[in-house]
Amino acid sequence: MSLAQIHVDVDQEQIKTHINDKLDQILHQTLFFWDINEMSKRTCMSKSYLENEILLDPRMKMLERRKEKGKRLWPVNESVKAINEIMNDW
Repeated sequence: MSLAQIHVDVDQEQIKTHINDKLDQILHQTLFFWDINEMSKRTCMSKSYLENEILLDPRMKMLERRKEKGKRLWPVNESVKAINEIMNDW
């Protein structure tokens, strides 16, 4: 009795993309607010770029939550939509 051999070719980039998409989906379900550091990681944009191009936009200013001299936070779902709108307007 001979054993069958199976060879499977896998696209590593497609697997990475799929895993990252699933992680982002889970993150958005569990994360309510994010700060500029997390926003920078998740959007692959530098903090200075976010400060100068995204966070100064009135749509993002309206979403910003901050106590006096406290850490700035943004609700994840609403700010992701706002970032998409801002970037689509360019």
